[in-house]
Amino acid sequence: MKPTPIRVIDGSTVRTLLPYAECIDVVRAAMIATSERRVLLPLRQGMPLPTGHGVLGMMPGYLAEPPCFGIKLVSLFPGNTARGLSSHLGTYLLYRAEDGLPLALMNASELTAIRTAAASAVATLALMRPQSRTLAILGTGEQALAHAEALMAAAPFARIHLWGRNAEHVAQLSSCIAERHPVTVQCFASVRDCIADVDVACTVTAAREPIVEGAWLPPGLHLNLVGSSFPTHREVDDAAVQCSRFFVDYRESTLAQAGEFLHALRSGAIVESHIVGEIGQVLNGSIAGRRDADEITTYKSLGIAAQDLAAAWHVYQAAVDRGLGTEAQL
Repeated sequence: MKPTPIRVIDGSTVRTLLPYAECIDVVRAAMIATSERRVLLPLRQGMPLPTGHGVLGMMPGYLAEPPCFGIKLVSLFPGNTARGLSSHLGTYLLYRAEDGLPLALMNASELTAIRTAAASAVATLALMRPQSRTLAILGTGEQALAHAEALMAAAPFARIHLWGRNAEHVAQLSSCIAERHPVTVQCFASVRDCIADVDVACTVTAAREPIVEGAWLPPGLHLNLVGSSFPTHREVDDAAVQCSRFFVDYRESTLAQAGEFLHALRSGAIVESHIVGEIGQVLNGSIAGRRDADEITTYKSLGIAAQDLAAAWHVYQAAVDRGLGTEAQL
């Protein structure tokens, strides 16, 4: 039997083929498929390395449409940012569902960065108040810039507020955003001041303990919790979870891995039914999203394999159509 080549797609090509505006549409469809359970999503697994410096993460999944399956293998090394490297490094392997043929091997760092920010944009469009114009980003890592790009692609924000622990990094992020977008950027020394009068806020930090208190959340805020993705880590306190209408990407992973929700549940601040539903249920109209202008809404983003799969399929199809990537024999 003649061997079938696999298409190898590097990071720069992934970024070229997955612009934020297109990825937002791709992720939106994936989240609806998730809530309609036209997917298989085993919970992600992590193997901590004995060195104590990193984790090997594994995220398999299946999509019914387009019919495909795949797995992401990614190393998570939080200390990499100080070395000028991404904290998430790895590969995505995409298969055809009808016969198990491996189709593509692509850079997972770029894929993850883009689809994660696109998922926040999808939730924001579904839950924010109409005419929202001020965005806050808490954190200065890779996802901070990605979220600025994705949210600006999704809605015409006029102002962006920034906060981070490292003032130099905040200034660098501010300059980068201002160079790319006609938007007013303001930097803040405190989280409380940063979010005081914003419409949308995104937490994209590696915080182990809360950086945001519920008492600080302004009426009508939509909040995306993105950064802390371990059961023992949380970016907001119990009060912030308790006072908000709480949405998730995938109920099963939230109950196993979402630190903010699990801490509030264990403390007695909430009960399990505090999860209003998945964002895909809002998108397909089966549950209501925001109910009034003063309501605080929260979206807990853990990231799921359906997002990776849908984005990887989009990249693969675009690469084939445009003759990009390198074909290799396995």
